[in-house]
Amino acid sequence: MKKLKTILQYNYFYYLLFIFSIIYVLVNIYLINSKSIYTVNTKNIKGYVTNYQIYKDKITIYLNAKEKILVNYYFKNDKDKINISYGDYIYVVGKTSIPKGNTNFNLFNYKKYLKSKNINYIMNADNIDIKSKNKNIFYLIKNYISNKIEKYKTKSYLKAFILGDKTQIDNNTFLLYQKIGVNHLFSISGMHVSFLCLILFKLFKKINNKAKYIIIILFLIFYMFLVNFTISIIRSVLQFILFSINKLFNLNIKNINLVLLIISLLLIYNPFYIYDTSFLFSFSISFSLIFINKYLKNINNYLLKLLIISTISFLVSFPILVNNFYEINILCIIYNILYIPFVTFILFPLNVLTIIFPFLDNINYLIINIFEYITYFLEKIKILRFPVSKMSTILVIIYYIFILIIMYKIKNNINYKKYIVPFILLIVFIINNNQIVLTPNITYIDVSQGDCSLIRINNKNILIDTGGNIKNKDYNITDSIILPYIKSIGVKKLDYLILTHGDFDHMGEAINLVNSFKVKKVIFNCDKYNKLEKKLIKVLDKKKIPYYSCIKELNIDNNKLLFLNTKNYDNENDNSNVIYTKINNHIFLFMADAGIEKENDILKKYNLNDISVLKVGHHGSITSSSKKFINSINPKYSVISVGKNNIYGHPNKDVLENLKSSKIYRTDKNGSIMFKIKNNRLYIKTCIP
Repeated sequence: MKKLKTILQYNYFYYLLFIFSIIYVLVNIYLINSKSIYTVNTKNIKGYVTNYQIYKDKITIYLNAKEKILVNYYFKNDKDKINISYGDYIYVVGKTSIPKGNTNFNLFNYKKYLKSKNINYIMNADNIDIKSKNKNIFYLIKNYISNKIEKYKTKSYLKAFILGDKTQIDNNTFLLYQKIGVNHLFSISGMHVSFLCLILFKLFKKINNKAKYIIIILFLIFYMFLVNFTISIIRSVLQFILFSINKLFNLNIKNINLVLLIISLLLIYNPFYIYDTSFLFSFSISFSLIFINKYLKNINNYLLKLLIISTISFLVSFPILVNNFYEINILCIIYNILYIPFVTFILFPLNVLTIIFPFLDNINYLIINIFEYITYFLEKIKILRFPVSKMSTILVIIYYIFILIIMYKIKNNINYKKYIVPFILLIVFIINNNQIVLTPNITYIDVSQGDCSLIRINNKNILIDTGGNIKNKDYNITDSIILPYIKSIGVKKLDYLILTHGDFDHMGEAINLVNSFKVKKVIFNCDKYNKLEKKLIKVLDKKKIPYYSCIKELNIDNNKLLFLNTKNYDNENDNSNVIYTKINNHIFLFMADAGIEKENDILKKYNLNDISVLKVGHHGSITSSSKKFINSINPKYSVISVGKNNIYGHPNKDVLENLKSSKIYRTDKNGSIMFKIKNNRLYIKTCIP
């Protein structure tokens, strides 16, 4: 026992274990392909429902079968809905598929996200048969709480705080929390565990010490089960358990070493936790605060201590914020000082009490509405909110070296002030990184069935079209795709937004975009303004953004964008802006939705040949890309912006045949396609999911 105690007090044991866990992660991610029991040919699965989420048109079920699997069951009407409960044993018939990764550079990778939850396959269910209802006592309690919550007006917040299900909070509202940097408060974590432990310690203060800890640990384990073992709650509970054992048995292990132990064991258990942002946030902040705990203990002023904690938490999580959201809000340091005590001591306890005393629901509802209103107001404050491009691995390492040095100096009362100025300069550099475009590039952004292309040249940013989801006009492509991508590569403003024509799949996101991002000028085509364009113009007038129509060319320093105007047509598609530009001897042609008639007119009026990259007209429809036109312009590469399995059957087989002499890229198969010009050579990068 003494030898074991000595080993556990040995610092290098934890350092070596941590290094081993990192190597283990890298080997598993890059060298070992995780094996699955299931294949794409699996047609039926049996298992227990561990979690589920109900949406407007589907239910998503987390199934514990031979291995974990995600089941999606879509329903057309109320008759298709099924009465699922936690712990039910179900039989699912459907089709399995491998989760898709991101189809746009730097964006959220759903496949990696599911990997972090040990899920390798998704099944789209055709039929679900409930073989037996749950009889497990723990699931019965969870079902009782869940069913009870459904009757409350504040059920979305109750589910978040009691069951760890944030999906019921309105998406737009949760986006506001994210933008002001307080969304982490709705993930069950150390803050909530600490509050629960405080209450439990007071309840059981008359019980002997060891029995008290055992009861509390058992309660926390049940609470982990209640909130579906999210990584932040696992970290918090394991930390409490190990810290308690360390204290009760006088093991004298440093708390920081226990945190390293938890990190290492969790990464060995599941190497793909490294993809989980909650894992990264939770441990980076926890590690840093424990690391300088000695310094924090000497601060008696509560607000000052909260300010320091909030600042440290922000700085430590800075690279994680940047590389996941591509935006920082420095004011979140202040917001957290206000929000943390409010959520910890008012909102979270009130939600817990509302479950016990239903009459509190109205009070809870009122406070939540005030809370949301304040958040809405704070989100409008744009000062000290910056888009930040993705940080390279080297830059992240340099940043954390600075952080560790400064924290080490603070912890040991060594002068750290000489590092502050270089550290601030590093942050300024990170915020302004990638502003200078050394290599011109054009990205055809995957917006499904629509068009959206970004040209970056001579430090100018030109967006051609915005896309627009015709099937679901409530889906915000701007917030989900366009802004995250352009921010991730360092774009802080759009010098020009060119709208080729007034169809929704080309300009449906224009209003969202100009309301959310700095756009200097907007360009329309030569046609009369339609309803959608008139709605946009009202917004442009209000924001005093200049707009132009029917122009002939744009001068971008030493480069030109030429608009190949011919005549006025009787349809929106043929009146599209067709754009021609030559960059370092490489010719790019954007055809928008121009049809065969306009193609013929362009051939008559302009001398086009040997096009380097053709943005194929009308998503590969038979109405465009005639054999005559393609043979005349002779494109080397052809890009088709098209939605996967779209209802229009794009691209047409005959069009593909016409384009066969060129190398064809499609957003439905290749994701986003980037053409980068370096040393007069054309480099191509795709984002295949």
